[in-house]
Amino acid sequence: MATLFHRKKTPPALAALAGAMLLASLGVSIVTVALPTLAQAFSASVSSVQWVVLAYLISITVMIVLAGKLGDLYGHGRVLMAGLMAFAAASLLCAAAPTLGALIAGRAIQGIGGAILMALPLSMAREVVAKERIGSAMGLFGTMSAIGTALGPSLGGVLITGLGWRAAFILLACLGVCVGMLAAWAIPASASRKLAPARSLDWPGAVLLVMALVFYALATVGGKTGVALNPGLLAALGIAALGLFIFVESRSALPLVPIAHLRDRMTAASLAMNLLMSTVMMAVLVVGPFFLAFGLGLNEVLTGLVMAVGPLVAAVSGIPAGRMTDRFGAPRTLLLGLLQTIVGLVCLAFLPRFLGVAGYAVALMLLTPGFQLFLAANNTAVMLGAADAQRGMLSGLLGLSRNLGFMAGASLMPGVFAAVLGPQGIAGAAAEGVARAFTATFLAGAGLIVFAVVVSIGGRFGQRGHQPL
Repeated sequence: MATLFHRKKTPPALAALAGAMLLASLGVSIVTVALPTLAQAFSASVSSVQWVVLAYLISITVMIVLAGKLGDLYGHGRVLMAGLMAFAAASLLCAAAPTLGALIAGRAIQGIGGAILMALPLSMAREVVAKERIGSAMGLFGTMSAIGTALGPSLGGVLITGLGWRAAFILLACLGVCVGMLAAWAIPASASRKLAPARSLDWPGAVLLVMALVFYALATVGGKTGVALNPGLLAALGIAALGLFIFVESRSALPLVPIAHLRDRMTAASLAMNLLMSTVMMAVLVVGPFFLAFGLGLNEVLTGLVMAVGPLVAAVSGIPAGRMTDRFGAPRTLLLGLLQTIVGLVCLAFLPRFLGVAGYAVALMLLTPGFQLFLAANNTAVMLGAADAQRGMLSGLLGLSRNLGFMAGASLMPGVFAAVLGPQGIAGAAAEGVARAFTATFLAGAGLIVFAVVVSIGGRFGQRGHQPL
């Protein structure tokens, strides 16, 4: 590991950035297991307590581009420290929440900190890691994110069983303080310099982007949580707000998101591929349990154990994926990741039908490293090619495209599954019908990644001053 670093304080500085990524991931996963306890503690419905998770995710989605842009304007190191403090303080507010509404509000504030913790480490890697080892750093970040996803439910379950649900938030606050202390000591002063010209934030663009993302998020998740919202109306409002955002940004002298970046083939290809890959990743998490429970007849415990294979494989494959990116280059590694993902999705579509649980586990072992190869290579390509004054903004756009993909995967891919399943629904379907719907869903997912390969090839013709994808 010594060759990864090039400054005296680089190992602890990189550890601080990796810890920030871990915290942001834990913020999602550690709370999911607490939902039944929260429903009982606040005498609330399941649809109501789901907003404890959704408030955090929506807040991250809405704020992640702004978080990256603030890093460019005021210094990445300063903004990261502010995010760590906000995350820790909001965690304490959640731990002390007297009502469910207060807890949801605290989670929304915690999500603002989480957006900073997701966006800034990617853009700061160039400050603490040698250029030829950026891929390894991106692989480490992917590993930390996967560890947080895998560790959260089990860690949360232990805490909630022994000390109650508030203990989970107290732990997040303590971890936030610890990572903040490490970051304050280890991150070099150069990481806090302002990379963009001193100016105020593009507030009209920021407000319109927030509106567009809020409408999108509510359109995709609101109807599933007992809230009386019209998804079509929300989608229309989101499109209108997005159109106004593009209009304002194209005429702004100092835009929040330079439209020229979105017209650039390389940037557009990277963001589109990130969205498509995230859509498929979320489909595995959302659709998979239905097949395991109703297609293979597993109980909740066994379903959870089988689903844990994915995060565990992701945790051990992230760093090797980063090293492959450094050795073979981002373009080759990215294409390899896409192709392996296609193979893994086809295997996931068919192997479980013939080999049962073993086939499902083998398919995840093939599929998950493909995810990690793609993420390490795509993030590396974008960050290496970014101008200093735009690294935060581009890392925020990467995070935004990932979260939009997660939301699309949570809503659209189950829709494919339900459409193939038929009007009788999951409860009335035979095991073979569930299996057919599962196969169709992941063949559709493989089709999305084939399209991502086409997008990748198209991105090779883009020009942005660095090696194309």
